[in-house]
Amino acid sequence: MQDSLDFYKTIGSRIRDIRVSKGISQADLAEAAKLSPPVISSLENGRSKIWLITFAKVCEALQVSANDILRLDTPAAINDYPKEFTSLIADCSSSEIESILKIAQEVKSSIRKQNTD
Repeated sequence: MQDSLDFYKTIGSRIRDIRVSKGISQADLAEAAKLSPPVISSLENGRSKIWLITFAKVCEALQVSANDILRLDTPAAINDYPKEFTSLIADCSSSEIESILKIAQEVKSSIRKQNTD
């Protein structure tokens, strides 16, 4: 598992990404989760640890599963990725899918090369 500080920053970033993709402001998320806007800001920026009850409130307010945010390195979590890729390309043309595939292959190659250096 990654360093705890990095872990909280990653979780916060995922919360922010999901919130933004749904077009929800921090204030609206705070209201829906019955939290204060500064708490949401602090979580999204990884400046504070997240309590389980707070995490549950955020997941519920965003209407996502805990796994959508945690994405632990477990078989169950890894099995969700193909569904996400399918959803990502659902409205793409064949040429767009080919471009996305080529980009993904290049990124994968780059990551693996970086990990061996």
